[in-house]
Amino acid sequence: MIYVEIAPEILRWAVERSRRPAEALERRFPKLRAWVRGERQPTLKQLESFAKATRTPFGYLFLPEPPDEPLPLPDFRTVAGRPFARPSADLLETIYRCQERQDWYREFAQSEGEEPLPFVGSARVTGDVAESARRMRQTLGFDLDERRGMPTWSAALRQFIAQADAAGILVMVSGVVGSSNKRGLDPREFRGFALSDDLAPLVFVNGSDTKAAQMFTLAHELAHIWLGQSALSDAEPRTEPEHNVERWCNRVAAELLAPLAAVREEYRGPFSPQEAQRLARVFKVSTLVILRRIFDLGGFTREAFWAVYEAELERLKSLPAAAQSGGDLYATLGVRVNKRFARAVIVSTLEGQTLFRDAFRMLGIRKEVTFHALAEKLGYPV
Repeated sequence: MIYVEIAPEILRWAVERSRRPAEALERRFPKLRAWVRGERQPTLKQLESFAKATRTPFGYLFLPEPPDEPLPLPDFRTVAGRPFARPSADLLETIYRCQERQDWYREFAQSEGEEPLPFVGSARVTGDVAESARRMRQTLGFDLDERRGMPTWSAALRQFIAQADAAGILVMVSGVVGSSNKRGLDPREFRGFALSDDLAPLVFVNGSDTKAAQMFTLAHELAHIWLGQSALSDAEPRTEPEHNVERWCNRVAAELLAPLAAVREEYRGPFSPQEAQRLARVFKVSTLVILRRIFDLGGFTREAFWAVYEAELERLKSLPAAAQSGGDLYATLGVRVNKRFARAVIVSTLEGQTLFRDAFRMLGIRKEVTFHALAEKLGYPV
C-alpha cells in the first residue's frame, strides 16, 4: 500500500477552501484528524478521494504550502466591514466558467461582425444617480408603466432579465456550480458579479438567493456594466458601502427599480408594513427595495430602517416556498447559461465552428440528445 506524505497545512487549507462541514469530511475520512496533525499519512487512493470530496485540484495537494488563489476580478464583498479572507472552490469555479463563456462569446461576436455596445463604460461614479438610472432604463426598455401592469414582481424580474439580454448583456442566474445540483452556491459568500466587456458584458446572479434579493443584485451588477468595471459583490438594498463604486451602484440600482420621485408621489405615509407591500405591488419590486426608498425619503431613522428591514427579511424567509414541479430542464438551461449565449453556441456548433465536446462543456450538458432538444426549444430544429 502506497502512503503519500502531504503537508498538514495543505490538508487544512483544502478543508477550509471546500466550505464543507469538517464533521462530514471526518465521517468520510475517519483518519482525517490524524492526517492534519501529521501523525498518519493517506494512501494515494484516499488522497484522490479527498481531492474530489474537497473539490481541490489533485496536484495542489503536493505543494509545500497552500497556493495563493487571487480572485480574477475586484472584490467588493465585506464581512463586518472587512474583506473576505478566501474564496471558496465553488465561487472560483463559477467565475472561471463564466470567464470561459465570455471569452468564447466575445470571439463569436467578433466573427459575426457585432459592434461594441455603446453603454458599456458610459457612466461615471461622479455622475448624477437619477440621470444614470434614467439612461439605463431607456437602454433596457425598462418601462415603469409596463411593469405596473405585470401580475407579480417575480414576473417583472423575468422581464428584467429578458430586457438585459435583449440589450446584449449575458445574464446568467444559477444557484449551483455548473450543472451540479449537489454543489449549491452560498448567497452568504456572494450575491453576484459583473464581467465587463464592450462585446460580451456578463452578469451572474446567485440563484440560491431569494427572488427579492436577485432583482436588486441584477440592477446593482448592471450598474457595474454601465461603469465598465468588473466586480464581485454582496450588495443589498439596506447597505451604504464605504467603497464609492459600490455605494454608487447601490444608489443607481435603487433608483433604477423604484425612482425616488415616483415613490414620493405614491407614498402614503406614515410608514406601515401594509403601505410597503402596496408600493411593492405598484412598482413590481420587492418590499426590501421599497423600504430602502422610504428610508431615502426620510421615512424613518437609520436605526429604525435596519430594524424594519431585518423584520421584513425574516418575514420573507418564513413564507412558504412556491411549489416545485420538477421544472423544465431546457428552460432552466436557458436561465443558467443565458438564451443569447446558448443560441450562439448552438449555431456555431451546427455550423461546425465549435466542437460538440466544447459546446457540451460550456452549456453544462452531457448528451447529444439534450443538445438537439435544447436547439429545438430555442428555435434551431436539427
